[in-house]
Amino acid sequence: MHTVGSGPVSYEPRYTGPMPKAVSVRLDDDALRALRLLEAEGTSRSEAIRDAIIEAAERRRRSERLRAEVEAIASDPEDRREMDAVATLMEDLRDPW
Repeated sequence: MHTVGSGPVSYEPRYTGPMPKAVSVRLDDDALRALRLLEAEGTSRSEAIRDAIIEAAERRRRSERLRAEVEAIASDPEDRREMDAVATLMEDLRDPW
């Protein structure tokens, strides 16, 4: 308990977990304009930056999963035969010019 002026003052901390890590970011003009737009819509700077980092990581994970799936399909002989058969069928159905 602390004393301010003539009486005691007590407070409860708002955050009791480990303190989050602070990060310094340099923004180019495009990023700064985007941040200003988000702030105008009520998003805090911290929230906008956190969301951007999380979304970028999710896009990267999706891209990696898609790349792995494409590699798996491309290396599967049965899938390759089916793709070749479909390509041949499509070629046969094409109008001759």
